[in-house]
Parts: sequence; C-alpha cells; structure tokens
Amino acid sequence: MNYLITGGCGFVGSNIAAHLLGRGDSVVVFDNLSRFGAAENLAWLRTLGDVNFVHGDTRNQNDVAQLFEQNKPDAIFHVAGQVAMTTSMRDPRRDFETNVLGSINLLENVRRRCPEAPMVYSSSNKVYGELAGVRLREEASRYVAPDYPDGLDETLGLDFQTPYGCSKGATDQYMLDYARCYGLNTVVFRHSTIYGGRQFATYDQAWVGWFCQQALQTKATPNRPPFTISGDGKQVRDLLFVDDAIACYLAAVRQIGQARGQAFNIGGGMSNSCSLLELLALLEVEVGVKLRYERLPWRHSDQRFFVANTAKAGRLLDWQPKVSREEGVRKVLAWLRTQASPLSG
Repeated sequence: MNYLITGGCGFVGSNIAAHLLGRGDSVVVFDNLSRFGAAENLAWLRTLGDVNFVHGDTRNQNDVAQLFEQNKPDAIFHVAGQVAMTTSMRDPRRDFETNVLGSINLLENVRRRCPEAPMVYSSSNKVYGELAGVRLREEASRYVAPDYPDGLDETLGLDFQTPYGCSKGATDQYMLDYARCYGLNTVVFRHSTIYGGRQFATYDQAWVGWFCQQALQTKATPNRPPFTISGDGKQVRDLLFVDDAIACYLAAVRQIGQARGQAFNIGGGMSNSCSLLELLALLEVEVGVKLRYERLPWRHSDQRFFVANTAKAGRLLDWQPKVSREEGVRKVLAWLRTQASPLSG
C-alpha cells in the first residue's frame, strides 16, 4: 500500500513510517520540519529505507494540492499539528491555522482526489475540557474517578477549552462530519499520552519523556537545581507506548468498514494509568536517584484525571495495548541514553 503520513517526521509519524518501511510498504512523509527533532527523525528514516519525503506545510493549500496530485495515497495518517496547549495560549491564530485550516486543506483534497482512502486523525482528550462533571477522589499519590472504574468512554460530553482544545475539537468534528456529509472513511483517535523513542520532549509537551530526561540529568549532576512540576503531581493519565499506537492506527485501516465515522478514546487504559508523582517514583527506582522538584500553579484547564476506556477500540478495531508502563519507561530511558546528547532538550 501507499501510505501518506502528515507530520511524518514528528514522534508518532516517524515511528509509523519506520514500521511501514520495515514491512515493505510505500511511504510518503509530509512535514515542514519546524518541530524540534524533526530533522533528526528524517535523517533516521532515510537510514531505514526508501522514504519519499515531501517538504511542505498543511496550512499552504498549494503544498497540499501538489502533494495529492503527485501522490495518490491508499491511506492517510494525519498526525501533523500544533501539539501544545501552552503554545496555543501564546499564539492562538497559528494554532488555529495549523490544526483547523491545515486539516480542512487535507480533507478537501481527500474528498476530491481519493475519497475511498481511510484517513485516521490524531485528536486529543482535551476535546472533553476540564471534565468538571467527573467526580474525583484524592488519594495519596493520585486522583481517582470512582464512577469510571474502567476509564472514560466516548459518551462524555465535548467541552472545548483553551485554543488548543478548540482547534483539536473543531478538527475532530470536521473529520466525523466529512464521513457523514461526503462519505469519507475518516476515523478520529482521542489520545491521552503517547510516549516512546524518537520523542524529543520539551517542557511544554511530551511529559513522560521530559521527566525521564530530568531523572537522567539529576543522575549525571546530583547537585543541579530542582526541576518544576505543575499542580500537585496527582494528575493522572494513561500511558500508551508508541508501538501500541502504531498497531491501533493500522487496525483502523484494516477495520475501516466498522471504524469509519467513529471517534475512539485511545490510551493505555486503566492498567497503564499513572500520576506524575507515580512516574517520578518509578524513575527514582529505574535510574537510582532521588528527584527534587518544586511545584508551580496548575496549568490552565489541566485535567486532574483522564484514563481512556478502550472498550470501543477493542470491540470495533480488535485492538488493545500490550506494553506496560514500566516496560515502556525503561525503553524511553534506554533510547535517551543512546543519544549523542541525551541530557539536552
């Protein structure tokens, strides 16, 4: 098959591309290389096989039109986008143009040129807002949602908050509506936390990788100043290792007859749920270091608890995560240690 991956030099995109190249598929990687680490991921992909890289920006209608004129994909994984809530607060117009306008450009070209191709979109749990209606109980190291023992499913009401939540939510709904109005084979994945190798973490995004970096830095320089966390550290997410995310994207293409026009909450599930405090405790054991940190105020619209109930994905996609949070964190630490400058970023 011929796959198109937008944002194909990013974390998730490059991992999907590597997997597809490894099994002999044709892969078109579309990226503007603006994100930290994208150029490094492209260089890595070129060592793996004959990847067709197209430099362009989804916001540019001509770039997208030319992309589809020259490459008619059998399936599209749309993982390009502005990915940080904090960045969206600083520059909401750019966030809108990247996430909404860029996605409309893609949808229109799929509609006109390859309407039968499955298109899987990387949405976000942020489309549910702060989840103010979910009752929480505070425990020693985490918040729990006693009314949702298996996690939160897709019946939750949408509540777009922050520019990032609005832009991801708007695109989420456009994807579903293009299935209804135009018959496209679109699928929406509302992700919680994806982590793994090739993720160049920053303070604003990719929290698991970021705190893995802090642990390694502390091990290398024990007297370094403490790092910071936002909130009380008891906020919970479910961790999905990137290999499991890849399997889910491919499952959506295989099961497109059942998946089309559907939104799925996708994450590691309750067994892989983890608070920030619990991650730090795990890192202290894995790295063999005592971590020191200072607390900052809560980030705007930060969810205290989000764990995906993946039952719908299990039922319609025949998919479930396999990598445990402990195994996944060890893999991230191992990858960081292989980098030329593993403690930078």
